[in-house]
Amino acid sequence: MNTPAALNPLTTLAAAVAGAAITTAVSSWAVSLAVALACAALAVRSGVAGRLAPAAAVILAPFWLSLLVMHGLFFPEGRTVLADWGAARVTAEGLRFALDMGARTAAYVMVFLLFSFTVRVPDLVAVMSARRVPPQFGYVLASTLTLAPAISGKLARIRRAQESRGLVLGGGPLRRLAAVRLQMVPLVLSLIEDAGERAQALDARGFNGSRARTSYRDVPDTAAQRAFRAVALLLAAAAVALRLSGQWPQLQGPQLQGFAMLWPLGVPA
Repeated sequence: MNTPAALNPLTTLAAAVAGAAITTAVSSWAVSLAVALACAALAVRSGVAGRLAPAAAVILAPFWLSLLVMHGLFFPEGRTVLADWGAARVTAEGLRFALDMGARTAAYVMVFLLFSFTVRVPDLVAVMSARRVPPQFGYVLASTLTLAPAISGKLARIRRAQESRGLVLGGGPLRRLAAVRLQMVPLVLSLIEDAGERAQALDARGFNGSRARTSYRDVPDTAAQRAFRAVALLLAAAAVALRLSGQWPQLQGPQLQGFAMLWPLGVPA
């Protein structure tokens, strides 16, 4: 499986930031959906689809459901009524707004999850340190990218340890809830202990020092990648500037009024 190991971490970061910014500026659910699908294809090509898909589902499923309930059923600006249940009305405008926000959020989530699952965090930290980025910023970014895998690994070890001691983690909802409570206590204590150990290690290594740091990692970079980063960030800045100035042409996906003909309940008079 191909992985973007030859890419400089700043290249993938610039691509992620530019993709999210341009998607916001375009403000079209069709473009957002295309970006999300492109990220899915890149995830398959990079071999991280098995990790990206469940992570994206956990984030997006409740968000999409809330959008459908809030805007699909209770959209005050809706005029094309597809179904009327008293206070709740399904309108084409509400569905369109929910689809636009859902697709845009899916694009953001897919872009940054793809970046987090493919970037090599040590290389990213080394590159940022070489460019004199404040070490606090690099540490926060690296911790953010590694937090979820670290928690997942600790939780799996805690679960195995408790099962080896005879704790039954299956059964009904109440038993599962009790098992989750028993796992959360050692997990939180373990994370607090790790934070203290990291703070001591960083202090011993002069983390807050002002001198330039060297690195044993040699992260490759090419003129083509530097040019790509510059072009991507310029395009993103131009797209945002056009959107803020009101000069961006309004791009719209296919209209949802066609649902009125396909809606099984018909359109109320």
